[in-house]
Amino acid sequence: MHQTVVDLLRNNAAHAEAFDARFDDVQTVQHPDVVTVCCADSRVLQDRMWNNDQPGELFTCSNVGNRVGQSTPEGTVVSGDVLFPLHHLDTDIAVVVGHTGCGAVTAAYDDLTEGVDAAPGIRHCLDSLTDHLESALDRLPEGLNRRETINRLVEYNVDQQLALLRESDDVTADLVGCVYDFQDVYPGRRGEIHVVNVDGERRVDRLRSRHPAVAARVHRLWEY
Repeated sequence: MHQTVVDLLRNNAAHAEAFDARFDDVQTVQHPDVVTVCCADSRVLQDRMWNNDQPGELFTCSNVGNRVGQSTPEGTVVSGDVLFPLHHLDTDIAVVVGHTGCGAVTAAYDDLTEGVDAAPGIRHCLDSLTDHLESALDRLPEGLNRRETINRLVEYNVDQQLALLRESDDVTADLVGCVYDFQDVYPGRRGEIHVVNVDGERRVDRLRSRHPAVAARVHRLWEY
């Protein structure tokens, strides 16, 4: 067996020892307070970003580009991964988490501007993102470099994912959009999460006024 897997199993043994008693209350039932939709990226630690080490607290979904929708013959609908905790586990908050320098958003931008050759599965993911991001290209401020463009599109993608949730009759949860920053793009420390959208509101002044408890964590690169 590859040494990397051996190391993973050794680390898991330490995890199991530390967590053994923490599963007592959730062995047969779960009622997570929040469902999070995060980007599948090795640099984005889905539970640790919230400093969570308690099973049953978060229902974490992860995919390329933190997408909340899935394609069906009837059109795009909210993913069952997201709806399951909202409909069956008493979860009433959904948080969409993008991140700075997102590779999926970067690939979607490149696909829109110059075309990208991608395998069918990746093509499906790209098409899901480009459908949302194309409308942003003509609205972006002038004079942005590539890095600045991508990070504004990261915010825009979070906004569009929240819009899909808000438009769905199947979703009645409180909705929050965030960006996880490990590239020194936003004020603060690497690894901080910045609120960019709450229930469709993306104006920084309004967000800070309406949510004073987290006012210092509300930031946007792009108010459009």
